[in-house]
Amino acid sequence: MNTADITALLDRLRAEPRESEWLEFKANCYEPQVIGEYLSALANSACLLGKPRGYLVFGIQDGTHAVVGTRFDPQAEIGQGNQLLPLWLSLGLKPKLGFEIHTCQYQGQRVVVFEVHPAFDRPVEFYGKALVRNGSSKTALTGYPDKERAIWTRRVDWSAQVCEQATLADLDPLAIAEARRQFAEKNKTKPDRLAELADWDDATFLNKAKLAVRGSVTNAALLLLGREESASLLAPAVARMSWILKNERNEELDYEHFGPPMLLNVNKVLARIRNLTVRELPDGTLFPVELTQYDPWVIREALHNCIAHQDYGLRGRIR
Repeated sequence: MNTADITALLDRLRAEPRESEWLEFKANCYEPQVIGEYLSALANSACLLGKPRGYLVFGIQDGTHAVVGTRFDPQAEIGQGNQLLPLWLSLGLKPKLGFEIHTCQYQGQRVVVFEVHPAFDRPVEFYGKALVRNGSSKTALTGYPDKERAIWTRRVDWSAQVCEQATLADLDPLAIAEARRQFAEKNKTKPDRLAELADWDDATFLNKAKLAVRGSVTNAALLLLGREESASLLAPAVARMSWILKNERNEELDYEHFGPPMLLNVNKVLARIRNLTVRELPDGTLFPVELTQYDPWVIREALHNCIAHQDYGLRGRIR
């Protein structure tokens, strides 16, 4: 996230009418233990409210949202055990859904933003204790069994979530062109729809294909159509498919990794998979028939299923 992105984010957060269960402003109070507890509470509350992130902002006053600045430097602070603060916080948060720290000059003042990912399938604990926001206060999650149960049972469609840091500029033009071609092929029996497609700009097309929400890029769009370097915007999810060649002793001989745009790169993966040619001699002829061991569409369908049904929340890779 660059300075312009952080500035735009702070503008949006300060425009909120008040602190909420997914947003906390601090003027200059930064005890390490308290920060970790807030990250747990904000992650759990963001999950309950369906928010893509929770935010802890230093250098802005609660209530007035006045920009006062902060001396807090997370990279220079020490947590318990003489560990650097970011490492100590990361080790204490379970499960590790990830958080980012952004520092910038905002309206002439130094501001620090902790951006935490929402809980997924289970509460986020900080060194064994799960917290949640109750209004503008943080408290133990154990005191709210209904909220704890809701976190355990909440399922979020990761692919449909908007990637807040992504824009249309992060998408690969060739991948978008291929998506348009496949969309036209699917709708070839609908001449009215094909006529509309020719007039759609990219934002309209992505909205119609359900890969964008009112022009905002979703995780699915970034995965299927994103530029190679856009994979980092999906973190902590890993947008990677690995081809690995092994011998009969299960030893790795070769490998190659493929990232976005998956819509195009799935063909590169398919080309790397060894599909032997089988020669068959039918009855009544002297001429053998050559066939591949597997129909290519079967392998392609398996690859498509891997991409579509991968649980990206677990941060694993397809291999």
